[in-house]
Amino acid sequence: MAQNSEIVEVLNDLILINNDRIEGYKKASDETNASDADLKTLFSNLAEHSRQHVAELTTEVNSLGGEPVTGTMLSGKIYRAWMDVKAVFSSKDRQTALENSEFGEDAAQKAYEAALKSDTLTPELHAIVTRQKATLKSGHDTVKRLRDAEKVLH
Repeated sequence: MAQNSEIVEVLNDLILINNDRIEGYKKASDETNASDADLKTLFSNLAEHSRQHVAELTTEVNSLGGEPVTGTMLSGKIYRAWMDVKAVFSSKDRQTALENSEFGEDAAQKAYEAALKSDTLTPELHAIVTRQKATLKSGHDTVKRLRDAEKVLH
């Protein structure tokens, strides 16, 4: 059971990261100008990926006899507050939204890398986490590409 509790802890960390992404992208979408419909769609899609990840990870935690976490990480709340402050001082809303999104995506990648380095995951869980990380990496790359394009425009 000790092994299961370590696995549950790793999976719960990933659930928290995904919950942070959901909240962060909901906030970003709400604050994005209506004229930036492409960003609203992107943010909605990225949040949906995390909802799917949370559902999958929650199933795995339950199957291990663990208690899935709910809510977000304290660091996520701090990150969202920092995003509020930064937005107040920025005149480039689109670029700021993309920069903040990339910051969050980098944090998610680091969390998934740490999970994959842990020796606790079964081969099946390792495959799930690897697949989810690839999905997040695709989102990260899209955000980065848009951010870089925005920098060229300004």
